[in-house]
Amino acid sequence: MEPALRQAAAGRGALGGAAAVSGRLIAVEGVDASGKSTQARMLARSLGAEFTFQFGATGVGEVIRDLLLDPANDSVDDRTEALLIIADKAQHVAEIVGPALEAGRDVVTDRFAGSTLAYQGYGRGLDLGELSAMMRFATGGLEPDLNVLMDLPSEQAWQRLGSSVDRFEGQGREFLDRVRNGYLALAAADPGRWAVVDAAGTTDEVAARILTAVRERLGNG
Repeated sequence: MEPALRQAAAGRGALGGAAAVSGRLIAVEGVDASGKSTQARMLARSLGAEFTFQFGATGVGEVIRDLLLDPANDSVDDRTEALLIIADKAQHVAEIVGPALEAGRDVVTDRFAGSTLAYQGYGRGLDLGELSAMMRFATGGLEPDLNVLMDLPSEQAWQRLGSSVDRFEGQGREFLDRVRNGYLALAAADPGRWAVVDAAGTTDEVAARILTAVRERLGNG
């Protein structure tokens, strides 16, 4: 395993330690148009868990999201983009995810740290080790108990996106290829915390695959 990937595969950390939380954190990850937002909500309902999302779930995050998704802001530097996204993660954990886990509630989040490594690391070419270190600082070392990667070939994702795209979705097929390959590399580097699920098929078919994968890894509790 490459050193940067080994860093990215670290454990839950201080906030996620057994003494600190009793809830479980499940992140649903994937390229844009993989259907992860719909599936994350369905999974939360199936598990009786709290649903949340990155980025934009908090007031601060909403401002960051609007800024970064606006195609007019195409001059934003890659490092600036990464720092803003990581700032959203810090607020998301402090305001929503952390309190829910500490109260013993399970949480399903649409995106978490894996998205930053895949998009800003593999997609933009920023250093994985530096991104991992900043995210550990921002989240207090919290890592999901399980990352569910909804894997969809980039050509299918591109077809689903169509003509209506935001600043990230408009980066092109090659960018989606890099992001997808990055996700697969992260999953291969830490198979104990990642489950790769085929995102092709009907909504119910994919939901069944995800629920099976989660129960196989985390049990029925």
